[in-house]
Amino acid sequence: MKVDFWQLSRDPVEKVVALIAQRVMDAGERLLVVSKDADQREAISRTLWKSGPESFLANGEASEPGAAHQPILLSENTDPQNTASHVIYADGEYREPTEFARAFLLFDDNTVEAARGTWKSLDGADGLERAFFRQDGGKWVKVA
Repeated sequence: MKVDFWQLSRDPVEKVVALIAQRVMDAGERLLVVSKDADQREAISRTLWKSGPESFLANGEASEPGAAHQPILLSENTDPQNTASHVIYADGEYREPTEFARAFLLFDDNTVEAARGTWKSLDGADGLERAFFRQDGGKWVKVA
């Protein structure tokens, strides 16, 4: 499994979620976006629906009917009702992903210490590959 750490500095979380979501959808995979904050999930949903002038990223809440059919599911927990292979932790809180091929931990200045602790705790874990990305101007650059 891969765990990517994305340090937010310039773009808001919903924009970064949309960027990652587009890549996951382009690869033909499904995505789970996890956040305990209902307002944050709503902002992410709005951004996904408005991701581009000619496209949108269909999504829905895990608590709504048809959740299992959503290509992008937003939830407060890590139950991949939509059989997602990828998960984004949008609220900066890492949860142990057991069923996912790839996890993305998005963190900012408020959650940087927790992200550092998570990075250290995953060091040397069997079958796990870590990567760290940060923004350099407008581009995302892998720095570790």
